Amino acid sequence: MERHDLLYRLYDEFDVESLREHQSFVDLFPPVDSRVALEHWEDASDELDLLKGEIREALPAGGTFAEVAAHADRESAFTALDLHARYGRAVNALVLDVDETLRSAGGTDNEIPRETLHVLTTLHESGVPIVICTGQTLENVKGFMIQGLGNELVHSGSFSIVYEAGNGVFTPGHGSRTKRLLYEDLDDPVRSVFDDVRSRALPEAPENVRRGCHLQGNEFNVTLKPNFETGGADAEAVIDDGLVHLIDLLGVVVARRAAEAVTEGAAEAVAGEDGEESDADTVISPDRSAALARAHYAAADPEIREVIEATAVDRGSDSEAAADGVDAPSGADGVDAADVPEPIATLFDRIDVGYYRGDAAEISSLELDKVAGVEAALDVLGVRNPFLLVMGDSKSDLRVMEWIAEHDTGIAAAPEHASADVLSHVLDHDELVFDRGASAGMLRTAYVLNLLARLD
Repeated sequence: MERHDLLYRLYDEFDVESLREHQSFVDLFPPVDSRVALEHWEDASDELDLLKGEIREALPAGGTFAEVAAHADRESAFTALDLHARYGRAVNALVLDVDETLRSAGGTDNEIPRETLHVLTTLHESGVPIVICTGQTLENVKGFMIQGLGNELVHSGSFSIVYEAGNGVFTPGHGSRTKRLLYEDLDDPVRSVFDDVRSRALPEAPENVRRGCHLQGNEFNVTLKPNFETGGADAEAVIDDGLVHLIDLLGVVVARRAAEAVTEGAAEAVAGEDGEESDADTVISPDRSAALARAHYAAADPEIREVIEATAVDRGSDSEAAADGVDAPSGADGVDAADVPEPIATLFDRIDVGYYRGDAAEISSLELDKVAGVEAALDVLGVRNPFLLVMGDSKSDLRVMEWIAEHDTGIAAAPEHASADVLSHVLDHDELVFDRGASAGMLRTAYVLNLLARLD
């Protein structure tokens, strides 16, 4: 009998809703010191065994289908069946964003739900490695993952953290390969830009940004976070201003670094219109450098363009950027991306600017995105011929999704509030969109896909 016929029988002929409720109660029952509560748990466990036993006896491969019914509703089960028909493979690693994916400030009090943690544990116990792929710092992520999943799982040897969106990879239990600092492989021009921007980001910021933001404690990326509730109006306003400040400062620093690196002839080519030779500090004025940076990054990202245009009217010369006189010029004044001199554009093309509305403004290396981190994590974990479930909501996650699509190495899923580009990609492929705070349902689909693949 075909798998789809067996699934129809499973969901039409058996009390799968009661089965799933009993499984959830048994799995998520909190530890309490109560004889009555324990007896209730034991009764539910006994009833669960009876319901599973009916399926095991009635259907071919009944044990597998009993597990399917215990962990997935009809829609999830048939979605898993469709994925198996399309790809014919089991998921052999999870690549998971955290914020607004595994957890959501809008629906889960910014904690990973217990149900999600349990399904992750179930998948891990079935032999599927977990790669947490996030823009957060290592210490922060390691702390709440140990709290949620347990020290044993995190240090099992099949769990990895790609942190700061690909700058480093932490895979406990692998000796000298446990921590890999990928940013150390970058050359000095790029690393020096990050060092300079980091040291000046807050001291030279406009007053509202200096008071309303803090620097996330990254090892490499430069990330401004709001001192207000994430997603609120105050956070949105200060992050918008912080984004433009970072872009302006990046322009000044990159222009100086590019000028220091070019030959005397190249320096003359990027000098002022009078063609006079200039030293590294004055090849391009700070105002001009900032305008070039805004033009470059506005052309690269429509969301960044909108922020630059929306804040241009208010910015004027209120910035207190001091050392290089960054006066936050009001708009690009006719400058566009084509006007950026080649040595400066070359450095811009290696540095990414990230904007997360009401949450963060960030600069990172385009050579060390989440794809680079995932590849390094899979290498340490020994995942060969990967077929991944990638779950995420932002542009940095989209790059991983595009990478697996290009290489036919997995499936991508996103929450319904993900960025427009992420949703477009997911809908164009497998349409795996889940509700806010409901990541467990998508993970259950992957678990069922793997159960069905075992029947091959």
